[in-house]
Amino acid sequence: MKFNLFNLQIFRKEPFFYGHDNQDQPISIAKVLGTDELNAYLNTYNLELDPQLDAIVRRHSRKLWLRFINSDNQYLGCPEAIDFLDKLLRYDHRDRLTAKEALPHPYFFLLPGQRCRK
Repeated sequence: MKFNLFNLQIFRKEPFFYGHDNQDQPISIAKVLGTDELNAYLNTYNLELDPQLDAIVRRHSRKLWLRFINSDNQYLGCPEAIDFLDKLLRYDHRDRLTAKEALPHPYFFLLPGQRCRK
């Protein structure tokens, strides 16, 4: 995913979607974004998972972003940052913010001294 840098900035976790190889990477993503959402995306575009991958992905529920907040990163995970991340990390490109939509997001209008301070 292209937003590992932003994930790192908020959650201080690098890489956020860690996969050992090309087969493992989609599993790592599905464990966070959920398999119901993955299946909806596949159905929308009439796509099928590779049978080997389908056999190992299993079923995962979408994780709440707050689950990744801990004492080491809580000062970075303000509501504006979490909302922005949530709107970027989507399977379906039509559901993701475009650059034009992202630029006016409230996260970018926090003053540096206010940025995600709790």
